[in-house]
Amino acid sequence: MLFTDRVQAGRQLGARLAHLAGQDVVVLGLPRGGVPVAEAVADALGAPLDVCLVRKLGVPTQPELAMGAIGEDGVRVLSEDVLRETGVPPDARARVEERERRELLRRAERYRGDRPPAAVAGRTVVIVDDGVATGSTARAACRTVRARGAARTVLAVPVAPPDWTRRLAGEADELVSLATPRGFFAVGQFYDDFAQLEDADVVAVLRRAERRPNRPGRTGAPDTDPPSRSGASDADPPDDGGAGLDREVEIAAGSVRLGGRLTVPADAAGIVLFAHGSGSGRHSPRNRFVAAGLNRAGLGTLLFDLLTEEEAEDRANVFDTALLAARLTEATGRLRAHPGTGHLAVGYFGASTGAAAALWAASEPGARVAAVVSRGGRPDLAGPRLPDVTAPTLLVVGGADRTVLELNRRAQARLRCENRLTVVPGATHLFEEPGALETVTALARDWFTDHMAAAHV
Repeated sequence: MLFTDRVQAGRQLGARLAHLAGQDVVVLGLPRGGVPVAEAVADALGAPLDVCLVRKLGVPTQPELAMGAIGEDGVRVLSEDVLRETGVPPDARARVEERERRELLRRAERYRGDRPPAAVAGRTVVIVDDGVATGSTARAACRTVRARGAARTVLAVPVAPPDWTRRLAGEADELVSLATPRGFFAVGQFYDDFAQLEDADVVAVLRRAERRPNRPGRTGAPDTDPPSRSGASDADPPDDGGAGLDREVEIAAGSVRLGGRLTVPADAAGIVLFAHGSGSGRHSPRNRFVAAGLNRAGLGTLLFDLLTEEEAEDRANVFDTALLAARLTEATGRLRAHPGTGHLAVGYFGASTGAAAALWAASEPGARVAAVVSRGGRPDLAGPRLPDVTAPTLLVVGGADRTVLELNRRAQARLRCENRLTVVPGATHLFEEPGALETVTALARDWFTDHMAAAHV
């Protein structure tokens, strides 16, 4: 990880922007995640702090996928590529924009009350977020500030994709990022603590900013850090399941023992077991990213190796769907037998060949699986078992992963359970494109939350 949390990232970013100290600067944070970063930057520069309100325009059938963004004063930015690939008609786009405009107004009232937006005309404006992925909201923010007469705009973030300056060229006078790492697929992968923030957190930051004197070069820490909502601790599993836990475990599967990571937030409604793809395991950064998103939503996760190191050396085992499914079923039974997790609804998240194992295991008589999600999966490898799956199943495939997309379409035709195939435009097999894995995480979170809540009642 590059950053402990948003506050620490903001302190580093403030030091990077020290050349602006003493100038007529105002710092604007993008709610919600960019606000604690912006607070630390404003503190370092001795500058006033406010918010720059922008809203993503989500595709109606895939709200987590941005087809554009809007800002205050009527600013609108559209992604023609996404609109072309998803085929969103103008009337549907207009309805989304109208809804998000109402949300902009609500947030403006909630965050500022009767106070007008910070004056930016003729000033240097530093726009801050916790990172840049697709850049649509950052672009809308820059155009909003320009429309209000800023003399100079600086877009500053702790982390961004390597090509971010090309994609945002001309939107700001200066683009600053502390890091542009390769293998970028989502902002949250570079933070140890990337807890979701609420409106109350933003209001608290702005109130502190009003009380704080603006002195150039001030480098002290903010009064208090934003509250963490990670919910997990390194406690042993409680007998009643009432407390959270986060620890390394071993899963006995026949004559072998498989390493895993079990995380269960307090009062979780369910637990998701991850079936990793070929050549992958519990340390997969992509599956760990998705698991962290599920944990933040109050869902437990078990990431474990379906094969031992020795077994994985034999490629035949990697494609032995029956073997992998048996290991998944064994792990499910262990969790259900434990008093700390036995009451939880169970879901499966499968990637690549692991998706076939997840569906195979879900087809077993008495499996009682609440939901299945496949990421870039090979459900076709579960072939004859597909009609027997009863768990609601979501298939997520990248739009640029054409061979796998066709295999998923054929597999979907054999499913008799509730199911959906969602295509992430422009994403390849590993969902390495900026924002793509965040889209997968949001889709999985909503699918599991909706179906596990019903199973938990």
